[in-house]
Amino acid sequence: MGVTLLASLAGIAAPVMLVTGAGYVWRWRGLPFDHEFVTRIVTRLGAPALVFVTLSKTQFALSDLWRMGGASLACLILFALIAAPALRLAGLSQRVYLPSLVFPNIGNMGLPICLFAFGQRGLALAMIYFTVTTIGQFSFGPAIARGKVTLGGLFRAPFLYAAIVAVVCAQIGFVGPKWLTDTLTMVGNVTIPLMLLGLGAALAEFRATNKARQTVLALSRIGMGVAGGAFVAWLFGMSGIERGVLIVQSSMPVAVFNYLFARMYGADPDEVAGLVLLSTLASYVTLPLVVAFAMS
Repeated sequence: MGVTLLASLAGIAAPVMLVTGAGYVWRWRGLPFDHEFVTRIVTRLGAPALVFVTLSKTQFALSDLWRMGGASLACLILFALIAAPALRLAGLSQRVYLPSLVFPNIGNMGLPICLFAFGQRGLALAMIYFTVTTIGQFSFGPAIARGKVTLGGLFRAPFLYAAIVAVVCAQIGFVGPKWLTDTLTMVGNVTIPLMLLGLGAALAEFRATNKARQTVLALSRIGMGVAGGAFVAWLFGMSGIERGVLIVQSSMPVAVFNYLFARMYGADPDEVAGLVLLSTLASYVTLPLVVAFAMS
């Protein structure tokens, strides 16, 4: 890998690391950080606004939307088909570990990386992956952690409706009043910084209790994501930015929401916290290589 390319990749990752680091230092110094408030602001206000503005401003053929959405869903199914029997063979709990291996951190880390690596179109494509994965995570993540499946979370996800309305507006060429677009843009712009600060603050509170097992699982999440994303991209005939976004989003570390659900339903939250911490630290090392592969 050339020095120029390495410097470019480092520049892509630097904003994510620096803002996450700011959140880490903030919490490490004992300053207050209300995770519940930030989570609610992001999931109920910021993310839907960002999804709407990004998708409504981006021209997609319906076939492109279906392909990216289908590929995103295929990645989740593939991860589950690989992880579930592997965990069973290893004698590890599905409730504890399966959500962490299936649902990557496509919001806090995936969105900004795709934005800095692939521009606004990359962010729009990443939003499709984000919407599909987050709906799955909010529907099946808690269900796996508590051992009972329900699809109620699917219809309570505001970004689902934001995505649908945005796509319809983009397809029919509807442009809302400038004051409304500017308002939604301003609200949406807080999403990525808040998510990164929240990630850093959460990492400051996490500890790794069984480093050997958690390291293996953390690296498995990233490795499975890269290989699985590349395979699904090939399967769907993707190239260029589409392929790059799918690989980057698939290769993200364990999502923080997996820890929140594990804590909520008593699925060994300390173990999941260690997975989040170690997979995120590992991703900072692997990220330049993953982005280079995704951009190749």
